[in-house]
Amino acid sequence: MSEHETSPRTTGVTVLTLVAVACAAGLADALRRRRERERERARRRAPGHLEVSETHTPHGVPTVPRQRRTGPGAVRLTDAERDAFAGLVRRFGEYD
Repeated sequence: MSEHETSPRTTGVTVLTLVAVACAAGLADALRRRRERERERARRRAPGHLEVSETHTPHGVPTVPRQRRTGPGAVRLTDAERDAFAGLVRRFGEYD
């Protein structure tokens, strides 16, 4: 094997190894968090435990925020804008 073939192979193997390690670490973290959540749920169900609101999101759990409705309910279009939009819709319909 020449020197020019060895360097890219070594780089490729190194990158693949790092990706595999990162995936394994991510999987281990996800499994650990899952176990922690299951333990917490079991602890909540234990007799004598005060009930916590089910809608409460524990810290550290990412959620998507609710969208806020802002702006007008309907937008009024001029005749020219309506015609342009109808032409655009017809154009997109040609690609079905």
